[in-house]
Amino acid sequence: MEQSVAIEAARLSAQSRVTSNSFVGALVEATKPRITRLVTITSGVGFAMAGLGRSWRAEELIVTGTACVIGTALSAAGANALNQWMERDRDALMVRTCARPLPTRRVTPASVLGAGLLLSAAGVGLLLAACGPVPALLSLACILVYVLLYTPMKVMTPWATHVGTIPGALPPMIGWSAAWAGGGAASMQVAGGWSLFALMTVWQMPHFLAIAWMFKDDYRRGGYRVLPVLDNGENRTARSIAMWSLLLVPATMAPAWAMWGLIGAPYLVVSGVSAAAMVWLAARLIRERTRSAARKLFFASIIQLPVLLLAMVAEGLVRAAL
Repeated sequence: MEQSVAIEAARLSAQSRVTSNSFVGALVEATKPRITRLVTITSGVGFAMAGLGRSWRAEELIVTGTACVIGTALSAAGANALNQWMERDRDALMVRTCARPLPTRRVTPASVLGAGLLLSAAGVGLLLAACGPVPALLSLACILVYVLLYTPMKVMTPWATHVGTIPGALPPMIGWSAAWAGGGAASMQVAGGWSLFALMTVWQMPHFLAIAWMFKDDYRRGGYRVLPVLDNGENRTARSIAMWSLLLVPATMAPAWAMWGLIGAPYLVVSGVSAAAMVWLAARLIRERTRSAARKLFFASIIQLPVLLLAMVAEGLVRAAL
């Protein structure tokens, strides 16, 4: 009874903050705009870092860069819509997701499924036509891993979290490969792109584990096998957060070593300070084991990533201009 009351209260509270109940607005909400925006930004960073290392004709830069950003955004939006379509029944059981468009019946499952398929196809198609085969294949891999592996695995095993880092880490590689003439296989042989992939892979783990710690009761209600809900989950999560937070130190510095000359000491300072802050907050969470400490680590991770990406691109632009 208390659980159903809490869910209904959360649904009513969330609906009271909805600015539009329109069909189009609800469809947009089903694409998880904030996640789509983050994915698009990381793809743009990959494009910028690879693009700074070559010369461009103005029209080529505009067309390829625009297609990369829009294609990635469409693909991400499509994958997110398909994810919400697949998880609509479980979303209805969780306080943090019960006010999404499908549980609240602001859109139909068929419309979200159709939008997801259409957006995914449009994104991959645009990348193939304007950026080349490798960006399109990477985008397709993101969609397939996210929808066909990560989403169903979430109710089976906590290893789903590791699998879920793949579609989250590939977008910078989409941008990186798109910036290479023709978007061919040669783009996959350069350390810079892989360093961005490594950074995104490692960053996601303490970020998501902090979320799972904060909302472990909700995940349990939804039937998700995230690490904190398992037997001895708190200890296992603490050890995992400790390991991944320590790995953040070399992972955040890796782009400097892989793209030395394009970025260097200024980025290394920013990455070192941010990684040290994350390690300190992770140690605090492990020591205190409270939702408040998990929340601080989560928000720190949200701050860390844009700071790193901004520092990277800003230094690259300054060096390229000098």
